[in-house]
Amino acid sequence: MSTTTVRLTVAQALVRFLSAQYTERDGVRHRLIAGTWGIFGHGNVAGIGQALIEYAGDMPYHQGRNEQSMVHAAVGHARHLNRLSAQAVTTSIGPGATNLVTGAALATINRLPVLLLPGDYFASHAPDPLLQQLEHPVEADVSVNDTLRPVSRYFDRVTRPEALIPSALNAMRVLADPAETGAVTLALPQDVQAEAYDWPEEFFAERIWRVRRPAPDPAELAEAVRAIRAAGRPLIVAGGGVHHSEAEKALKSFVDATGIPVASTQAGKGSLRHDHPADLGGIGHTGTAVADGLARTADLVIGVGTRYTDFTTASGTLFAHPDVRFLNLNITAFDAHKLAARTVVADARAALEALGEALTGHRVDPAYEAEYRAGKERWDQVVEAAHRADDEDAVPTQTQVLGALDAVVGDDDVVINAAGSLPGDLHKLWRARSPRQYHLEYGYSCMGYEIPAGIGVQQAAPDTVVWSLVGDGTYLMMPTEIVTAVQEGLPVKLVLIQNHGYASIGGLSESVGGERFGTAYRYRIADGSFSGAPLPVDLAANAASLGMDVLRAKTVRELREALGTARASGRPTCVHVETDPSPTAPPAEAWWDVPVAETASREAAVRARESYDRQVADRRLHL
Repeated sequence: MSTTTVRLTVAQALVRFLSAQYTERDGVRHRLIAGTWGIFGHGNVAGIGQALIEYAGDMPYHQGRNEQSMVHAAVGHARHLNRLSAQAVTTSIGPGATNLVTGAALATINRLPVLLLPGDYFASHAPDPLLQQLEHPVEADVSVNDTLRPVSRYFDRVTRPEALIPSALNAMRVLADPAETGAVTLALPQDVQAEAYDWPEEFFAERIWRVRRPAPDPAELAEAVRAIRAAGRPLIVAGGGVHHSEAEKALKSFVDATGIPVASTQAGKGSLRHDHPADLGGIGHTGTAVADGLARTADLVIGVGTRYTDFTTASGTLFAHPDVRFLNLNITAFDAHKLAARTVVADARAALEALGEALTGHRVDPAYEAEYRAGKERWDQVVEAAHRADDEDAVPTQTQVLGALDAVVGDDDVVINAAGSLPGDLHKLWRARSPRQYHLEYGYSCMGYEIPAGIGVQQAAPDTVVWSLVGDGTYLMMPTEIVTAVQEGLPVKLVLIQNHGYASIGGLSESVGGERFGTAYRYRIADGSFSGAPLPVDLAANAASLGMDVLRAKTVRELREALGTARASGRPTCVHVETDPSPTAPPAEAWWDVPVAETASREAAVRARESYDRQVADRRLHL
């Protein structure tokens, strides 16, 4: 091995190292760190900032406006590329670093890779206390960056130059690991960033991290085959792992051969095209009637790449068959063992292919197949009714907005959402036409995700039309990255739905006895109550002031025209539409546990608790 060294600062060495990292799966290579987002201040401006200039030809730099938003953009990029490529995010010490926490939690909960490089205190402690330094009375090595520990899959504070080598290698290992990935944090003391060191040349050599596809264990596979052959009413629950492993074709082949129907989580929607006869749509609290109906009578639930959140299981009330059992195909043993399941701990594509081969000739009963196909046809009529607008000159409802968008999008367009009432409507009603069209962040359901994630997806797929769907509440949370889209010339399409309040949480508040307290955008009047008039905010004007082209639509007809114009535009474009708040989405088909006050004097809460007690009685522990 060569002993040649090169003298660089720690920050320069890190940027040069990151520029030479690649992933490879199925013979296809990707840059592991495709670019770096950054907002500079003391703590990173003279270290990482200088290094990014030094190696500008090797590491693309993107300027953000909010640290949380930069992480969201990186997450959107990684998800669209099936976790085979990630981005880094660098921030200053202090609020720049703590603003990363929400984005890091979102990334880790959704099992999506992002590299965080926050500035930190001086390792030497020479100028303590610094501006923005957290002083802990008994732990001098604690900084605000320690808030990132519980939301990171790997964390290290690099307090000496030579410590960067093992730390950087471990960071890449976790980012490229299909079972362990998530947010990775390398906290970088600002004096260490600028310190020079003689680095071995081998550290900067091109390195390939192969993303493995572990095959099923033969014993687990054999047990899974026996379980499927014995089942009379099997149901597949497709999760995000289907997309991450690019298992959509394997799933389709498996379903075509066996006739087993598929319901999908928010992360798994699009695993089958919406018009496949076995695709039942979303499952759980925001699921379709046909999917939830079959879930209640399924005797075998086959989870593929899902972590079974409370929305999927209807808080433990959905899978009601007295003898229901679970079979989970998951690359992560932690998720595979949920619900006391039989397990196949393997890559989703490898597992489906192996199961399909072992089940050659097996197919569900024709009566069961006819049953779920008829249910699918009935639900398709519900979708058509929700999308349909009989009066083209009327103010559209939210579901009619989705119908208008459905009529405009191409098969490969991407639709992004995360929070509010839209996720429920989309899960029930959106007709996904390709594996990556439906992009819902519902692991953390983070308001403000949609616009920066749209930027990240647009960077990952420059020729793809990207739609970020936001309500007024989400828009007000984090519109600042509109400026970044304008600066970088990214033609993200923003559909801004104005319904004058927290439509989602307002409805939830009413259903659980909260009486919509604190959930409306209304004027407060003298007696402390609120008037019926909406606030005089103009979000369209705000988007225009940030550099977007803005199209205002007041009717269904104008909305269709505006969406078509926006899709054809090569600039960041916002379609603003004020909607009729009348509820037009199908009601929830399954419960969701939001605890209600056990004792209260107000009648609304008393009635809500009575309903809650009836629902919670149906919860099951699957053992």
